Amino acid sequence: MPSDRRNELIRLLPRLRRFACGLTGAADQADDLVQISIEKALRNLDSFAVGTRMDAWMFRIIRNTWIDMIRARRNTVAYDTEAADTIIGSDGRTTTEARLHLAEVRRAMQGLPDDQRIVLMLVCVEGMRYREVAEMLDIPEGTVMSRLSRARLALADKLKDTPLRTEKGIDR
Repeated sequence: MPSDRRNELIRLLPRLRRFACGLTGAADQADDLVQISIEKALRNLDSFAVGTRMDAWMFRIIRNTWIDMIRARRNTVAYDTEAADTIIGSDGRTTTEARLHLAEVRRAMQGLPDDQRIVLMLVCVEGMRYREVAEMLDIPEGTVMSRLSRARLALADKLKDTPLRTEKGIDR
């Protein structure tokens, strides 16, 4: 394997892990997904077309591997060990509120259909352009835009605050 490709794969690891976390919702499963995907990429490096973006190629491998993993094992419960780590020297209330909000966002994202969640992760988290996502997923650019729009609306709806209630169940 040429060292430039190896270095490019190493530089991509944080982005690949972030994408995998968005798909799986759990750090340990994301790590497994990235490892399996890297192994597949290394085994199939001869299929990497010159001129193709390495990140798009790897995101596609991760997505396809994740779909295969879902098919192989349904109904697994995930526990995010990173969320259990303590943070020393930070305001406990702020940290707790931030973690709770992040957990809400993760749950809401996990409730999105796979096609919407994948597009949302690639555009909003990875910063990819619509055209790049369309090429990577082999779908029209308009489909990327509509999936992203539906994902954003659904996410906003899931995260919408519920009104405060009194003891008698009446809105304040």
